[in-house]
Amino acid sequence: MLKTYRYNSLSAQEIETLTKRNSDADNGIRTRVEAIIDRVKSEGDAALKAFSIQFDQVELKELYVGKEEIAQLANTIGEEQKQALQTAYNNIYTFHKTQLKEEAKVETMPGVSCWRENRAIERVGLYIPGGTAVLPSTFLMLGIPARIAGCKEIVVCSPPQKSGSINGFIAYCATLLGIENIYLVGGAQAVAAMAYGTASIPKVDKIFGPGNQYVTMAKTIIQSTTQTAIDMPAGPSEVLVIADESANPAFVAADLLAQAEHGPDSQAVLVSTSEKLIEKTVAEVENQLRVLPRRDIAAKAIENSYAVLTGTLDEAMDFSNRYAPEHLILQTDNWQALTGKIVNAGSVFLGHLTPESVGDYASGTNHTLPTSAYARSYSGVSVDSFIKKITFQHITADGIRNLGPTVEILAELEGLQAHKNAVSVRLG
Repeated sequence: MLKTYRYNSLSAQEIETLTKRNSDADNGIRTRVEAIIDRVKSEGDAALKAFSIQFDQVELKELYVGKEEIAQLANTIGEEQKQALQTAYNNIYTFHKTQLKEEAKVETMPGVSCWRENRAIERVGLYIPGGTAVLPSTFLMLGIPARIAGCKEIVVCSPPQKSGSINGFIAYCATLLGIENIYLVGGAQAVAAMAYGTASIPKVDKIFGPGNQYVTMAKTIIQSTTQTAIDMPAGPSEVLVIADESANPAFVAADLLAQAEHGPDSQAVLVSTSEKLIEKTVAEVENQLRVLPRRDIAAKAIENSYAVLTGTLDEAMDFSNRYAPEHLILQTDNWQALTGKIVNAGSVFLGHLTPESVGDYASGTNHTLPTSAYARSYSGVSVDSFIKKITFQHITADGIRNLGPTVEILAELEGLQAHKNAVSVRLG
Protein backbone atom coordinates (compact mmCIF):
# COMPACT_ATOMS: atom_id res chain seq x y z
CA MET A 1 0.00 0.00 0.00
CA LEU A 2 2.79 2.45 0.92
CA LYS A 3 5.48 2.43 -1.74
CA THR A 4 8.92 2.32 -0.10
CA TYR A 5 11.98 4.19 -1.37
CA ARG A 6 15.56 3.63 -0.23
CA TYR A 7 17.07 6.95 0.68
CA ASN A 8 20.59 6.07 -0.46
CA SER A 9 19.27 5.07 -3.89
CA LEU A 10 17.46 8.35 -4.52
CA SER A 11 19.01 11.04 -6.70
CA ALA A 12 18.72 14.70 -5.78
CA GLN A 13 16.09 15.10 -8.51
CA GLU A 14 14.08 12.14 -7.20
CA ILE A 15 14.14 13.59 -3.67
CA GLU A 16 12.97 16.93 -5.04
CA THR A 17 10.12 15.17 -6.85
CA LEU A 18 9.14 13.21 -3.73
CA THR A 19 9.08 16.28 -1.52
CA LYS A 20 7.07 18.38 -3.95
CA ARG A 21 3.31 18.18 -3.47
CA ASN A 22 0.02 19.86 -4.32
CA SER A 23 1.40 21.44 -7.47
CA ASP A 24 -0.92 22.91 -10.07
CA ALA A 25 1.17 22.08 -13.12
CA ASP A 26 -1.52 22.83 -15.71
CA ASN A 27 -2.90 25.86 -13.81
CA GLY A 28 -6.29 24.17 -13.74
CA ILE A 29 -6.95 25.01 -10.08
CA ARG A 30 -5.70 28.59 -10.49
CA THR A 31 -7.96 29.14 -13.49
CA ARG A 32 -11.07 27.88 -11.68
CA VAL A 33 -10.25 29.87 -8.53
CA GLU A 34 -9.60 33.08 -10.48
CA ALA A 35 -13.04 32.71 -12.08
CA ILE A 36 -14.65 32.32 -8.65
CA ILE A 37 -12.81 35.35 -7.27
CA ASP A 38 -13.75 37.50 -10.27
CA ARG A 39 -17.41 36.58 -9.94
CA VAL A 40 -17.51 37.35 -6.22
CA LYS A 41 -15.74 40.64 -6.87
CA SER A 42 -18.29 41.69 -9.50
CA GLU A 43 -21.53 40.09 -8.22
CA GLY A 44 -21.03 40.05 -4.44
CA ASP A 45 -23.75 38.33 -2.39
CA ALA A 46 -25.53 37.03 -5.49
CA ALA A 47 -22.43 35.09 -6.48
CA LEU A 48 -22.07 33.69 -2.95
CA LYS A 49 -25.65 32.39 -2.96
CA ALA A 50 -25.18 30.88 -6.41
CA PHE A 51 -21.97 29.14 -5.33
CA SER A 52 -23.75 27.79 -2.25
CA ILE A 53 -26.23 26.04 -4.53
CA GLN A 54 -23.48 24.84 -6.87
CA PHE A 55 -20.92 23.62 -4.32
CA ASP A 56 -22.87 23.00 -1.09
CA GLN A 57 -26.26 22.08 -2.55
CA VAL A 58 -27.87 24.56 -0.18
CA GLU A 59 -30.15 27.46 -1.14
CA LEU A 60 -29.60 30.29 1.34
CA LYS A 61 -32.08 33.02 2.20
CA GLU A 62 -29.58 34.70 4.51
CA LEU A 63 -25.80 34.56 4.26
CA TYR A 64 -25.25 34.52 8.00
CA VAL A 65 -26.37 33.02 11.29
CA GLY A 66 -27.01 35.59 14.02
CA LYS A 67 -26.56 35.73 17.78
CA GLU A 68 -29.90 34.21 18.80
CA GLU A 69 -29.67 31.23 16.45
CA ILE A 70 -26.06 30.63 17.48
CA ALA A 71 -27.13 30.49 21.13
CA GLN A 72 -29.95 28.05 20.32
CA LEU A 73 -27.69 25.77 18.30
CA ALA A 74 -25.00 25.85 20.99
CA ASN A 75 -27.50 24.40 23.47
CA THR A 76 -28.17 21.38 21.26
CA ILE A 77 -24.86 19.69 22.01
CA GLY A 78 -24.23 17.44 25.01
CA GLU A 79 -22.50 18.39 28.24
CA GLU A 80 -19.63 16.00 27.52
CA GLN A 81 -18.93 17.74 24.21
CA LYS A 82 -19.21 21.16 25.85
CA GLN A 83 -16.69 20.16 28.50
CA ALA A 84 -14.26 18.83 25.89
CA LEU A 85 -14.46 22.05 23.90
CA GLN A 86 -14.06 24.09 27.10
CA THR A 87 -10.93 22.11 28.06
CA ALA A 88 -9.48 22.66 24.61
CA TYR A 89 -10.33 26.37 24.89
CA ASN A 90 -8.60 26.64 28.26
CA ASN A 91 -5.40 24.90 27.10
CA ILE A 92 -5.17 26.85 23.84
CA TYR A 93 -5.80 30.13 25.70
CA THR A 94 -3.18 29.32 28.37
CA PHE A 95 -0.50 28.55 25.78
CA HIS A 96 -1.23 31.55 23.55
CA LYS A 97 -1.66 34.11 26.34
CA THR A 98 2.05 33.85 27.15
CA GLN A 99 2.89 35.03 23.61
CA LEU A 100 1.61 38.58 24.19
CA LYS A 101 4.67 40.38 25.53
CA GLU A 102 5.72 43.98 25.99
CA GLU A 103 9.22 44.72 24.76
CA ALA A 104 11.70 46.88 26.65
CA LYS A 105 13.00 50.22 25.38
CA VAL A 106 16.60 50.17 24.17
CA GLU A 107 19.01 53.12 24.32
CA THR A 108 21.23 52.47 21.31
CA MET A 109 23.49 55.40 22.29
CA PRO A 110 23.12 58.24 24.82
CA GLY A 111 19.95 60.18 24.01
CA VAL A 112 18.71 57.74 21.34
CA SER A 113 15.85 55.46 22.44
CA CYS A 114 14.17 52.82 20.27
CA TRP A 115 11.38 50.37 21.01
CA ARG A 116 8.49 48.37 19.54
CA GLU A 117 4.83 48.26 20.54
CA ASN A 118 2.09 45.80 19.59
CA ARG A 119 -1.03 46.89 17.74
CA ALA A 120 -3.77 44.43 16.87
CA ILE A 121 -4.82 44.04 13.24
CA GLU A 122 -8.18 45.76 13.28
CA ARG A 123 -10.34 43.48 11.13
CA VAL A 124 -9.47 39.81 10.59
CA GLY A 125 -11.23 37.04 8.69
CA LEU A 126 -11.31 33.47 9.96
CA TYR A 127 -12.04 30.63 7.54
CA ILE A 128 -13.39 27.52 9.29
CA PRO A 129 -13.45 24.50 6.94
CA GLY A 130 -16.63 22.50 6.73
CA GLY A 131 -16.47 20.16 3.76
CA THR A 132 -16.35 16.45 4.54
CA ALA A 133 -15.49 17.29 8.16
CA VAL A 134 -16.55 20.26 10.28
CA LEU A 135 -13.69 21.59 12.40
CA PRO A 136 -14.73 23.47 15.55
CA SER A 137 -11.15 23.00 16.76
CA THR A 138 -9.98 25.33 13.98
CA PHE A 139 -12.45 27.95 15.22
CA LEU A 140 -10.75 27.85 18.63
CA MET A 141 -7.25 27.83 17.13
CA LEU A 142 -7.96 31.03 15.20
CA GLY A 143 -10.45 32.79 17.44
CA ILE A 144 -8.50 32.56 20.69
CA PRO A 145 -5.28 34.28 19.52
CA ALA A 146 -7.40 36.88 17.70
CA ARG A 147 -9.17 37.69 20.97
CA ILE A 148 -5.92 37.74 22.95
CA ALA A 149 -4.36 40.09 20.38
CA GLY A 150 -7.33 42.44 20.71
CA CYS A 151 -8.63 42.51 17.13
CA LYS A 152 -11.60 44.91 16.96
CA GLU A 153 -13.61 42.89 14.44
CA ILE A 154 -13.52 39.16 13.75
CA VAL A 155 -15.32 38.02 10.60
CA VAL A 156 -16.00 34.27 10.47
CA CYS A 157 -16.88 32.27 7.35
CA SER A 158 -17.78 28.58 7.27
CA PRO A 159 -19.65 26.50 4.67
CA PRO A 160 -23.36 25.92 5.39
CA GLN A 161 -24.60 22.53 6.50
CA LYS A 162 -27.42 20.86 4.56
CA SER A 163 -29.79 22.50 7.05
CA GLY A 164 -28.72 25.88 5.75
CA SER A 165 -27.09 26.75 9.05
CA ILE A 166 -24.08 25.70 11.15
CA ASN A 167 -23.72 22.77 13.50
CA GLY A 168 -23.95 23.01 17.28
CA PHE A 169 -20.22 22.54 17.87
CA ILE A 170 -19.29 25.55 15.74
CA ALA A 171 -22.06 27.50 17.48
CA TYR A 172 -20.76 26.57 20.94
CA CYS A 173 -17.26 27.73 19.99
CA ALA A 174 -18.79 31.01 18.84
CA THR A 175 -20.32 31.50 22.28
CA LEU A 176 -16.99 30.77 23.96
CA LEU A 177 -15.29 33.32 21.70
CA GLY A 178 -18.01 35.96 21.85
CA ILE A 179 -18.67 35.79 18.09
CA GLU A 180 -22.19 37.01 17.21
CA ASN A 181 -22.35 36.33 13.46
CA ILE A 182 -21.10 33.48 11.29
CA TYR A 183 -21.24 33.86 7.52
CA LEU A 184 -22.41 30.77 5.62
CA VAL A 185 -19.78 30.82 2.91
CA GLY A 186 -17.08 28.25 2.13
CA GLY A 187 -14.30 27.54 -0.31
CA ALA A 188 -12.47 30.01 -2.51
CA GLN A 189 -15.58 32.20 -2.58
CA ALA A 190 -15.28 32.80 1.18
CA VAL A 191 -11.70 33.98 0.76
CA ALA A 192 -12.77 36.29 -2.08
CA ALA A 193 -15.67 37.68 -0.04
CA MET A 194 -13.42 38.56 2.89
CA ALA A 195 -10.74 40.00 0.62
CA TYR A 196 -13.03 42.31 -1.38
CA GLY A 197 -16.09 42.64 0.84
CA THR A 198 -19.72 42.26 -0.22
CA ALA A 199 -22.98 43.85 0.91
CA SER A 200 -23.17 41.29 3.71
CA ILE A 201 -19.56 40.40 4.47
CA PRO A 202 -17.05 43.08 5.54
CA LYS A 203 -13.67 43.37 3.86
CA VAL A 204 -10.90 42.30 6.24
CA ASP A 205 -7.24 43.20 6.60
CA LYS A 206 -5.93 39.65 6.95
CA ILE A 207 -7.37 36.18 6.29
CA PHE A 208 -6.61 33.11 8.40
CA GLY A 209 -7.41 29.43 8.19
CA PRO A 210 -6.63 26.12 6.52
CA GLY A 211 -8.44 24.58 3.58
CA ASN A 212 -8.19 22.45 0.49
CA GLN A 213 -6.16 23.30 -2.62
CA TYR A 214 -8.85 25.72 -3.81
CA VAL A 215 -8.90 27.67 -0.55
CA THR A 216 -5.11 27.77 -0.42
CA MET A 217 -4.90 28.92 -4.04
CA ALA A 218 -7.48 31.64 -3.36
CA LYS A 219 -5.44 32.90 -0.41
CA THR A 220 -2.30 32.92 -2.54
CA ILE A 221 -4.02 34.91 -5.29
CA ILE A 222 -5.66 37.53 -3.10
CA GLN A 223 -2.41 38.12 -1.24
CA SER A 224 -0.81 39.29 -4.48
CA THR A 225 -3.81 41.13 -5.95
CA THR A 226 -5.46 42.92 -2.99
CA GLN A 227 -4.46 44.80 0.13
CA THR A 228 -5.52 41.81 2.20
CA ALA A 229 -2.79 39.73 3.81
CA ILE A 230 -2.94 36.02 4.68
CA ASP A 231 -1.56 33.95 7.53
CA MET A 232 0.22 31.42 5.28
CA PRO A 233 -0.53 28.73 2.67
CA ALA A 234 -2.27 26.19 4.91
CA GLY A 235 -3.63 23.04 3.33
CA PRO A 236 -4.08 20.30 2.32
CA SER A 237 -2.80 18.65 5.47
CA GLU A 238 0.29 16.42 5.84
CA VAL A 239 2.38 14.50 8.36
CA LEU A 240 5.87 13.03 8.34
CA VAL A 241 6.68 10.35 10.93
CA ILE A 242 10.28 9.46 11.76
CA ALA A 243 10.38 6.05 13.45
CA ASP A 244 13.05 3.49 14.32
CA GLU A 245 12.98 -0.05 15.72
CA SER A 246 11.80 1.29 19.10
CA ALA A 247 8.50 2.51 17.59
CA ASN A 248 5.18 0.72 17.90
CA PRO A 249 3.85 -0.05 14.37
CA ALA A 250 0.26 0.36 15.58
CA PHE A 251 1.04 3.86 16.85
CA VAL A 252 2.81 4.80 13.62
CA ALA A 253 -0.04 3.52 11.46
CA ALA A 254 -2.61 5.36 13.56
CA ASP A 255 -0.72 8.64 13.14
CA LEU A 256 -0.44 8.19 9.38
CA LEU A 257 -4.16 7.47 9.07
CA ALA A 258 -5.14 10.33 11.37
CA GLN A 259 -3.70 12.70 8.81
CA ALA A 260 -4.87 10.75 5.77
CA GLU A 261 -8.52 10.94 6.81
CA HIS A 262 -8.52 14.74 6.48
CA GLY A 263 -8.95 14.49 2.72
CA PRO A 264 -7.93 12.58 -0.40
CA ASP A 265 -5.29 15.23 -1.14
CA SER A 266 -3.64 14.86 2.29
CA GLN A 267 -0.27 13.11 2.52
CA ALA A 268 1.27 10.84 5.17
CA VAL A 269 4.99 9.99 4.94
CA LEU A 270 6.91 7.43 7.01
CA VAL A 271 10.69 7.74 7.26
CA SER A 272 12.35 4.86 9.11
CA THR A 273 15.69 3.24 9.77
CA SER A 274 13.97 -0.15 10.08
CA GLU A 275 12.66 -2.11 7.10
CA LYS A 276 10.82 -4.44 9.47
CA LEU A 277 9.07 -1.46 11.11
CA ILE A 278 7.92 -0.25 7.68
CA GLU A 279 6.55 -3.68 6.80
CA LYS A 280 4.67 -3.99 10.10
CA THR A 281 3.34 -0.45 9.78
CA VAL A 282 2.00 -1.12 6.28
CA ALA A 283 0.14 -4.16 7.63
CA GLU A 284 -1.23 -2.08 10.50
CA VAL A 285 -2.39 0.63 8.11
CA GLU A 286 -4.37 -1.95 6.14
CA ASN A 287 -5.92 -3.38 9.32
CA GLN A 288 -6.86 -0.04 10.86
CA LEU A 289 -8.10 1.37 7.57
CA ARG A 290 -10.79 -1.31 7.26
CA VAL A 291 -12.75 -0.04 10.27
CA LEU A 292 -12.46 3.70 9.69
CA PRO A 293 -15.73 5.49 8.82
CA ARG A 294 -13.71 7.72 6.45
CA ARG A 295 -11.73 4.80 5.00
CA ASP A 296 -12.45 5.74 1.36
CA ILE A 297 -11.02 9.23 1.89
CA ALA A 298 -8.04 7.95 3.90
CA ALA A 299 -7.31 5.22 1.36
CA LYS A 300 -7.01 7.78 -1.45
CA ALA A 301 -4.58 9.84 0.62
CA ILE A 302 -2.52 6.74 1.44
CA GLU A 303 -2.29 5.97 -2.28
CA ASN A 304 -0.47 9.29 -2.67
CA SER A 305 1.75 8.65 0.37
CA TYR A 306 4.97 6.66 0.77
CA ALA A 307 7.74 5.40 3.06
CA VAL A 308 11.48 6.12 2.93
CA LEU A 309 14.05 3.69 4.36
CA THR A 310 17.17 5.43 5.65
CA GLY A 311 20.38 4.06 7.07
CA THR A 312 20.50 6.43 10.07
CA LEU A 313 18.30 8.85 11.98
CA ASP A 314 20.51 11.67 10.71
CA GLU A 315 19.54 10.72 7.16
CA ALA A 316 15.91 10.63 8.27
CA MET A 317 16.26 14.16 9.62
CA ASP A 318 17.89 15.29 6.38
CA PHE A 319 14.94 14.02 4.36
CA SER A 320 12.48 15.59 6.79
CA ASN A 321 14.12 18.99 6.53
CA ARG A 322 13.92 18.78 2.73
CA TYR A 323 10.26 17.79 2.93
CA ALA A 324 9.51 20.55 5.53
CA PRO A 325 6.40 18.88 6.98
CA GLU A 326 3.39 20.60 8.47
CA HIS A 327 3.43 17.99 11.25
CA LEU A 328 6.58 16.11 12.29
CA ILE A 329 6.37 13.15 14.69
CA LEU A 330 9.53 11.63 16.21
CA GLN A 331 8.65 8.11 17.33
CA THR A 332 11.98 7.04 18.74
CA ASP A 333 13.47 6.60 22.19
CA ASN A 334 16.22 9.01 21.11
CA TRP A 335 14.04 11.98 20.15
CA GLN A 336 15.96 14.32 22.47
CA ALA A 337 19.04 13.93 20.27
CA LEU A 338 17.08 14.93 17.16
CA THR A 339 15.21 18.10 18.14
CA GLY A 340 18.24 20.34 17.61
CA LYS A 341 18.54 19.01 14.05
CA ILE A 342 15.03 20.10 13.07
CA VAL A 343 15.28 23.02 10.65
CA ASN A 344 11.94 22.97 8.81
CA ALA A 345 8.67 21.87 10.44
CA GLY A 346 5.35 23.42 11.39
CA SER A 347 4.71 21.60 14.68
CA VAL A 348 6.65 18.74 16.27
CA PHE A 349 5.39 15.80 18.35
CA LEU A 350 7.97 14.06 20.51
CA GLY A 351 8.12 10.45 21.67
CA HIS A 352 5.86 7.44 21.42
CA LEU A 353 2.95 8.86 23.43
CA THR A 354 2.48 12.18 21.62
CA PRO A 355 0.09 11.70 18.68
CA GLU A 356 -0.45 14.57 16.27
CA SER A 357 -4.12 14.52 17.33
CA VAL A 358 -3.30 16.19 20.65
CA GLY A 359 -1.96 19.23 18.82
CA ASP A 360 -4.95 19.22 16.51
CA TYR A 361 -7.32 19.55 19.43
CA ALA A 362 -6.26 20.34 22.92
CA SER A 363 -2.60 20.32 23.99
CA GLY A 364 -2.56 24.10 23.58
CA THR A 365 -0.37 24.60 20.49
CA ASN A 366 -1.92 25.91 17.28
CA HIS A 367 -2.89 23.53 14.49
CA THR A 368 -3.06 26.12 11.70
CA LEU A 369 0.32 25.43 10.14
CA PRO A 370 2.24 25.89 6.86
CA THR A 371 1.95 23.05 4.35
CA SER A 372 3.47 22.13 0.97
CA ALA A 373 7.03 22.86 2.21
CA TYR A 374 6.14 26.40 3.30
CA ALA A 375 7.45 25.44 6.74
CA ARG A 376 10.79 26.45 5.22
CA SER A 377 9.72 30.08 5.50
CA TYR A 378 6.49 30.35 7.55
CA SER A 379 5.56 29.73 11.18
CA GLY A 380 2.22 28.43 12.39
CA VAL A 381 -0.51 30.79 13.61
CA SER A 382 0.15 32.50 16.94
CA VAL A 383 -0.85 35.71 18.69
CA ASP A 384 1.93 37.38 16.67
CA SER A 385 -0.04 36.54 13.52
CA PHE A 386 -2.80 38.90 14.65
CA ILE A 387 -0.64 41.86 15.62
CA LYS A 388 1.67 44.37 14.00
CA LYS A 389 4.84 45.49 15.75
CA ILE A 390 5.34 49.21 15.28
CA THR A 391 8.79 50.72 15.91
CA PHE A 392 9.26 53.99 17.79
CA GLN A 393 12.27 56.22 18.37
CA HIS A 394 12.86 59.34 20.44
CA ILE A 395 15.93 61.57 20.18
CA THR A 396 16.94 64.07 22.90
CA ALA A 397 19.21 67.10 22.49
CA ASP A 398 22.18 64.97 23.51
CA GLY A 399 21.01 62.26 21.16
CA ILE A 400 20.86 64.46 18.05
CA ARG A 401 24.33 65.81 18.86
CA ASN A 402 25.69 62.26 19.28
CA LEU A 403 24.00 60.68 16.28
CA GLY A 404 23.48 63.63 13.92
CA PRO A 405 26.96 63.80 12.37
CA THR A 406 26.83 60.09 11.49
CA VAL A 407 23.51 60.56 9.72
CA GLU A 408 24.82 63.62 7.86
CA ILE A 409 27.78 61.64 6.52
CA LEU A 410 25.65 58.66 5.49
CA ALA A 411 23.05 60.87 3.77
CA GLU A 412 25.76 62.75 1.89
CA LEU A 413 27.49 59.59 0.63
CA GLU A 414 24.11 58.40 -0.72
CA GLY A 415 23.56 61.76 -2.41
CA LEU A 416 20.41 62.59 -0.43
CA GLN A 417 20.91 66.21 0.57
CA ALA A 418 17.43 66.71 2.01
CA HIS A 419 18.03 63.82 4.39
CA LYS A 420 21.22 65.53 5.57
CA ASN A 421 19.47 68.88 5.92
CA ALA A 422 16.77 67.37 8.17
CA VAL A 423 19.55 66.69 10.68
CA SER A 424 21.66 69.78 10.01
CA VAL A 425 18.85 72.24 10.74
CA ARG A 426 18.47 70.63 14.17
CA LEU A 427 22.18 70.78 14.95
CA GLY A 428 22.20 74.53 14.22
